Amino acid sequence: MAASSEGQVIGCHKIEEWNEHFQKGVETKKLVVVDFTASWCGPCRFIAPILADIAKKMPHVIFLKVDVDELPTVSQEWNVEAMPTFVFLKDGKEVDRVVGAKKEELQQTIVKHAAAPATMTA
Repeated sequence: MAASSEGQVIGCHKIEEWNEHFQKGVETKKLVVVDFTASWCGPCRFIAPILADIAKKMPHVIFLKVDVDELPTVSQEWNVEAMPTFVFLKDGKEVDRVVGAKKEELQQTIVKHAAAPATMTA
């Protein structure tokens, strides 16, 4: 039985896991926040518990973690050049990004996009 992924940061260690969670974000129209990280990155280790704490408070947002050394094709696809990089996705498209372990900017950007309506009417 799979554990509920709401309220936590989901680590994507295989391309299949990345594709599955990416697709889930598209289908559910939820905001997806992707943390591109590396095990050797000090600022990444600093921000990880902060992101986990935010994830607990925002179960309506999908939080993914991608190690750039484990999934280099995914990080290249999203043009990740520094760690940590947080990419914000809606409907499979990038709507924003935060580069660096910037707690305040990260929180504000998540709140900004999580509050925005998923569908806009013309």
